[in-house]
Amino acid sequence: QVQLVESGGGLVQAGGSLRLSCAASVRNFDSYGMGWFRQTPGKEREFVGVISWSGSDTYYADSVKGRFTISRDNAKNTVYLQMNSLKPEDTAVYYCAAYRSGDYDLGPSYDFWGQGTQVTVSS
Repeated sequence: QVQLVESGGGLVQAGGSLRLSCAASVRNFDSYGMGWFRQTPGKEREFVGVISWSGSDTYYADSVKGRFTISRDNAKNTVYLQMNSLKPEDTAVYYCAAYRSGDYDLGPSYDFWGQGTQVTVSS
C-alpha cells in the first residue's frame, strides 16, 4: 500500500521559514516525480512545485519561485519543501503527491497523495 506522509507544518511569522518533509512508502520511489500542492478553504488545489525522479529538474509556480526549494533524498524515500520568506498568502494545507506521467502542474496527473500538513503564516 502506498503511503505519503507530510510533516513539518506549523505556525510561523511572515518572513520566516519552514521545511516540509514527505516520507513515501512506495516501491520504486525513484521512478516517481514528486510534486507539492497547496489548498485553502474555498479554493482549488494549487500547484506549488515539482521535482523529477532523479532530482535534476525542478519547476515552481511563479508565486513561490525564488522563495521555495524542492529537494529529494531517494535513499530515504523523502522529498522536501524548503519555504523561505514566507508570506501570509502562503497559508494553506500543503500536500505532496507522486506522479509518473502527464502534466506535472495538474492534480489529475498524480497517482498518490499525502494527507496534508497545515502551514499558517501570521502577519
